Amino acid sequence: MEFTAAMIAGVLNGTVEGDPQIRLNTVARIEEGHAGALTFLSNPKYEPFVYTTGASAILVNKDFKPSKDVAATLIRVDDPYQALARLLAWYEQARPAKKGIHPSAVIDDTATMGEDLFIGAHAVISENAVISDGCSTHPQVFIGENVTIGKNCTLHPGLKVYRDCVIGNGCILHAGAVIGADGFGFAPVTDANYMKIPQIGNVIIEDNVEIGSNTCIDRATMGSTIIRKGVKLDNLIQVGHNVEIGENTVIAAQSGLAGSTRVGRNCMFGGQVGLAGHLSIADGCKIGAQSGVMSTISEENTTLLGYPATDSKQFLKSVVYIRKLPELSSRVDALTKAVDSLKNR
Repeated sequence: MEFTAAMIAGVLNGTVEGDPQIRLNTVARIEEGHAGALTFLSNPKYEPFVYTTGASAILVNKDFKPSKDVAATLIRVDDPYQALARLLAWYEQARPAKKGIHPSAVIDDTATMGEDLFIGAHAVISENAVISDGCSTHPQVFIGENVTIGKNCTLHPGLKVYRDCVIGNGCILHAGAVIGADGFGFAPVTDANYMKIPQIGNVIIEDNVEIGSNTCIDRATMGSTIIRKGVKLDNLIQVGHNVEIGENTVIAAQSGLAGSTRVGRNCMFGGQVGLAGHLSIADGCKIGAQSGVMSTISEENTTLLGYPATDSKQFLKSVVYIRKLPELSSRVDALTKAVDSLKNR
């Protein structure tokens, strides 16, 4: 598809500086721009590329003042990064949606199927499952018995949703994610043996949640593991049984949340964050990459770093001292020798 700079400015409530009729057919990073591409500038350190990029048009902030002549057409908007996100969403919506049911799909007679669906090759829809209007179910998706999928969801290839789970409206679940596998529950019988505890709960995912590829959300032992509306989970995340993640929380890749932990609303976790079980994390907390949280965080909007996770300012101070340890060790050795020599006089 092709669009003009004027059309894009109209969608984004922006203004054009340059050729409003220049035609754009793709997007590109500013350092890799080429003819026909639209790019954007949101980080000032990339400004030098504004003057050298081969892109045909650049999204820039309304108050951007170039220090040199710019060959590309500028589209001035309030926030270039947000504008790009809106534009890509608009572009995605403009693409023709797949419709219909592939003949190799297996749909149980008791399943309830909505309108305007796409069901890809070798997808399996089990007994009493509900697939609501406007859903796209891509090849090799498995939907277990009694599962409910809300309206306008996108289920990418290889997704597995186990029995009794509930997915809200407008959710996106990426390839290889597993929703509702058994939680890690075993009772010690002897010193060397464990008995599996049946996991009879489910997973509830509320509206407008996105789950990354190969992320696993375990079913509750009893009750529900709950992912509240607006949550965004990256790839390769493990969410244990009976965990609850609050609204609009975002968690980066390879993080792990042990069973029965409660995470508040509007939290942000970096990659490889680990949370011990049965904790509570207050609303608005930010936890840096590779941090390990071992105890409950009660104060809202706390920022934590390190292992065990501590206040970010305190952690950064400790890093300074850690870097000085070799020097301090040498000084202590020198002082020890000096004291020993004084004792031996």
